Amino acid sequence: MQPQPDVFSLQNYLNSSIPSPYPSHFQISSPFPINSQNPNSFYGFQNATNNPQSMSLSSNNSTSDEAEEQQTTDKNIINERKQRRMISNRESARRSRMRKQRHLDELWSQVMWLRIENHQLLDKLNNLSESHEKVLQENAQLKEETSELKHVISDMQIQSPFSCFRDDIIPIE
Repeated sequence: MQPQPDVFSLQNYLNSSIPSPYPSHFQISSPFPINSQNPNSFYGFQNATNNPQSMSLSSNNSTSDEAEEQQTTDKNIINERKQRRMISNRESARRSRMRKQRHLDELWSQVMWLRIENHQLLDKLNNLSESHEKVLQENAQLKEETSELKHVISDMQIQSPFSCFRDDIIPIE
């Protein structure tokens, strides 16, 4: 029969030194009955009820399967939480960047407004300084004119022939 060599080579492969990913109490066998193998084996696993040593392990087997399922479920939950947290963090970072950009835009707007106001105030200050200088010059000129006029009046009183214009004459009573 031709399937025999294929099964035999498969059996040799399965018995090779490659470590099995399955627990040690599972015995891997060929899916085809060879010699005295259990014809009821399902895809290469021997049923634990047919092996007296495995009978005591069957309850442990179900608990270990449940534990593995629980671990897988826990890992899935943890991965989902990580994924949600990562998405949440990305969204939070995006919102933070948007807030920062809005704040930066507001600050630039404020800078521009303050520069305009500063320029207007400087213009106003320059105008007031010029006006102040003009007022100081005008004030100095008026003081000079006042002094000149007082001097002229004083000269007029001294040179006047009329006694009523002189301050030094005391009127007789």
